Amino acid sequence: MTAKLAPERSVLPARDWNSWDSVYPAEFWHLSSGIKLGIAAYAGSRNLFTRFPPGAGVTLGPRRVDGSRMALTLRHAGTEIELTIDKPGDHLLRGRWRALKLGEWGLRFWLLLCLRWEPPGELDAVPWRYQPQAGHLQAERDGVHAMALAERVPLMTTFHGQADAAARDGFAALKQELEAHGYFYLASQAPGGRFAVMRFNLEEMPQCRFAVGVGSDASMLASRLSQAVTGAALPEPEEAMQTGAFAGALDAVRDVVGWNSVWDPINRRPYTSLSRNWVAQKFGGFGVWLDDIFYHALMAGAFDGEVARENLETVLAGSQPAGNLPCLLTGNDAWVDRSQPPIGSFIVWMLYQRLRDRGLLTLSYRRLLANHDWWWRLRDGNGDGLMEYGTSPVGGGLYRGTKLAAKDESSMDNSPTHDEATFDPATGTLDCADVGLNSLLALDGEMLALMARELGEGAEAERLDRRAADLRERIAERLWDPARQVFANRLWSGAFVKSLAPTSFYPLIAGAARREQAAAMVRLLQDVRKFGGTWLLPSVTRDDPAFDDNVYWRGRIWPPLNFLVWHGLRRYGFDREASALAENGWRLFQGEWHRHRRCPENFNAVTGEAMDQPDTDSFYGWGALMPWLAAAETVDFNPWHGWEIAHGGQPFRHGRFLSPAGPALLSGQGGVLTLSVKGEPVFETNLQGRIGEIELEAGAIRLTLPPIAREGSWIEFPARAIASATLDGRPVTAAGRRIVLLPTRAAQRLEVGIA
Repeated sequence: MTAKLAPERSVLPARDWNSWDSVYPAEFWHLSSGIKLGIAAYAGSRNLFTRFPPGAGVTLGPRRVDGSRMALTLRHAGTEIELTIDKPGDHLLRGRWRALKLGEWGLRFWLLLCLRWEPPGELDAVPWRYQPQAGHLQAERDGVHAMALAERVPLMTTFHGQADAAARDGFAALKQELEAHGYFYLASQAPGGRFAVMRFNLEEMPQCRFAVGVGSDASMLASRLSQAVTGAALPEPEEAMQTGAFAGALDAVRDVVGWNSVWDPINRRPYTSLSRNWVAQKFGGFGVWLDDIFYHALMAGAFDGEVARENLETVLAGSQPAGNLPCLLTGNDAWVDRSQPPIGSFIVWMLYQRLRDRGLLTLSYRRLLANHDWWWRLRDGNGDGLMEYGTSPVGGGLYRGTKLAAKDESSMDNSPTHDEATFDPATGTLDCADVGLNSLLALDGEMLALMARELGEGAEAERLDRRAADLRERIAERLWDPARQVFANRLWSGAFVKSLAPTSFYPLIAGAARREQAAAMVRLLQDVRKFGGTWLLPSVTRDDPAFDDNVYWRGRIWPPLNFLVWHGLRRYGFDREASALAENGWRLFQGEWHRHRRCPENFNAVTGEAMDQPDTDSFYGWGALMPWLAAAETVDFNPWHGWEIAHGGQPFRHGRFLSPAGPALLSGQGGVLTLSVKGEPVFETNLQGRIGEIELEAGAIRLTLPPIAREGSWIEFPARAIASATLDGRPVTAAGRRIVLLPTRAAQRLEVGIA
């Protein structure tokens, strides 16, 4: 049975029912039809109604990105309710509530299933009719039927907001009625209406299943819903995606991406919001910080390529006539006069490595190239070939033309690294070359060159490579402070800025640091006066007077800084230091995640607390970069090593995750690592270490093996026969489906022809 629906925005059927509302996580929409189910409650003891807004009353539990399984804990007036959601079929949503704790007599606590049907692009809502004999709600429009029922007949079914054709004041009318008249009031019962409420109390129904569905055949839909709430088994608890080392890291990333993926009602598109807690309310319906949405796209790519692409489309849609991608776009304001650090090409290239979707390159390349060239054209204020942050005389965004706007462009708004700089109105820039910006711009050019070659733009690739190489040399020569043995921002006067941030490590990610410079920088990671200490990495050195401010970028720990430093360490082969940084960040993240299911925006660099001051959001998208780095210690896709996996010899599981060959699972048991793709084992090995540059094709498998320390190492291809094999181009003999590996101090490239 396939319903003919007028699409709001084309999404795959598996995602049609989802928690699309950008404010209320316990509200579920069928996107293509406009049917909405909201969970609300009324506590008689406090005469208080709630729609469960984000905050202390809601704990967001495990969920899949597509919304096929979701779990929440809802709290109101001392009562706690577990709500689980799944989808037993196309266009069906099923839920179950279960009272975990009663804050009052259950008779006085009412759970409310609130339904309205607001077809996309139409002003009038579709009316519902209550069928008392069957106990369900039913609505119909143009041959499409909608129904809602529970396994128990509701104690009351009421209708509200009748004066508003779109029923948008239904929640307000329901709240007003309950708080004015209580739950004994019967006057809102009616045969039908546009805002329908099925009412249950926890004395009669401490637990109950319910279902909502859409279809073209009413009788068949009724049968499917009845089976969903009475016959079909509820799903088992979600299986952990990551066990063993960093257990739960990949799960945490998935949950944060899933819960923050919402509907933008202004631009009528899905995207992964910064946070459910405040974005829609503060920003006028939606908010797109440039770098945030790129990070969201990267993390979504591990689970759902469609969500990753939606985020790229969202962020690239803001491309300006001048060429830049704007710093911030919201329903209230547009900061088009400034951008943010140019990480987009780096993110898109890593997504391409994982998904091998050429469409991501064609979608992104031209706009990312225009953004790259914009920096060179408008942000070299003194013409010395090094860039500064700034603000251009375009648009009417808040703070335009001020030093604050230029600092905003760095994303590190109040960082002490900006304190010594002066804003030059004549150039529209700070009078300070920023080491982080120049490093990321060099990286941006390098990644764009990779894209250009992939798209057949050889001449453009050469131009980009030459300019990036020249910039790397300038960074090494002119942004290196030999007296302090550190990379640092430099004023136009020639003086180095005293304050240091983790951006001083960014020359590593750009490949700009000479070996001795890189070694000197790494020593700062262990120096407890600088960036070392119990928790890593503070956003300014611990001996800086600004560190004790503990306000935003003045001393606190920020996941994006750790993310970029980790990649720089990996690029230069400082794997031990990178692993220590990832492990530290994971422990820091766990303190809030395991106790409170919080994903903080930033952390106190001394205590590790997150909510110790008011400038920290508790469920912020880029907070998931901490578990992302922990997960990347096992599986990663990056420009330095391609697709790589790690084996430490201990039992573990990682996945399923998206790979160039399809959904993949990595596991270890009994000292043997197994990589499976689409449910079929590709290879098994007892070799420990990081295996990189994995390439899987129909007739060949290629990978780079780490140094082999001991006898008895092997790799086996259990599902296919080996036709040929070479190590660094030299033929090797296979024993059946197994290749025995001899000890070596160097990495080796293994190529296997598969029959």
